[in-house]
Amino acid sequence: MPDRREAILIASTNASRPSKKRILTVCVKLFLEQGYKKTTVAQIVQQASVSNSIFQNIFRAKDGVLTELVGIMFDRQFGAVRTAAAALPSPVYVYAMETALQLALTEMNENLRDIYVEAYTYPATAEMIHQRTAKELQKAFGSYLPDCAESDFYEIELGTAGIMRGYMVRKCDPYFTLEKKISRFLEMSLSVFQVPPEERARIQAYVAAADVRAAAQKVMGSLFASLSVTFDLTESASQMENVKQ
Repeated sequence: MPDRREAILIASTNASRPSKKRILTVCVKLFLEQGYKKTTVAQIVQQASVSNSIFQNIFRAKDGVLTELVGIMFDRQFGAVRTAAAALPSPVYVYAMETALQLALTEMNENLRDIYVEAYTYPATAEMIHQRTAKELQKAFGSYLPDCAESDFYEIELGTAGIMRGYMVRKCDPYFTLEKKISRFLEMSLSVFQVPPEERARIQAYVAAADVRAAAQKVMGSLFASLSVTFDLTESASQMENVKQ
C-alpha cells in the first residue's frame, strides 16, 4: 500500500485529471477557432471552469498547453501520413511527403499556421519537435550520412526546422506558390542530407505529381476527428469546415 505522502500525491493527480482534460478540450477548440496568439488564459480558465491556480499548477502557462497539444497533434498527424505513405519506395519519400504536407497544412487555415509557427518558436515545444525529428531523420538518412550520430542529426534538424518555420510564416502568393515552396524546401533539405542529385530529382518529381492539397485535407480531417474523440469536441459542421479550409 502507498504511504500517506504517496496517497496524497495519487489523490491530487487523480483530482487534476478532469481539470486537465477540460483545459485541453477548451484549448483545442479555442486554438482552432481563433488561433494560439489570440487565445488568452482568462478565456481558457473561464470556459474550462477552473481557477487560475489550478491552471498554473497543471500547465504553468499557455505555452505548457501548447507543448502537450503539439505532442498529440504531431503523433497523430504523422501517424496518418505514414499510414497513407506505407507504399512509398523508401523512408526518404516518406520524409518528403511529410514535410510537403506540413507546409500544405499551414496554408489551409490561418489558425493552423499560428499553431504550427508557435510550436516551432517556443523553446520547450521546439525542443520536443527537434528531438523527435532527429530520431526520424537518422532512420531516413542514416545511409546517406553513415558517420553521423543522432546528435549530428539533431544539429542538422535545428537548421532544417529553421527553414521549415520560415516557410510556414511566409504565406504563399501567386509568385511563391505552395508548389514552389515545397520544391525549394525539398531541394535544400535533401541536399543537406546528401541525397544524390538524380535521386533528389526523382523524389521532387514524385511529390510534385502528388495531389498534396487533397492529401493534406485528408490528414487534417483524420487529425481533427481524432482530436474530437479524445477531447469530446462538439464543433458544428460549419466550424469544422472552417478549420479544414
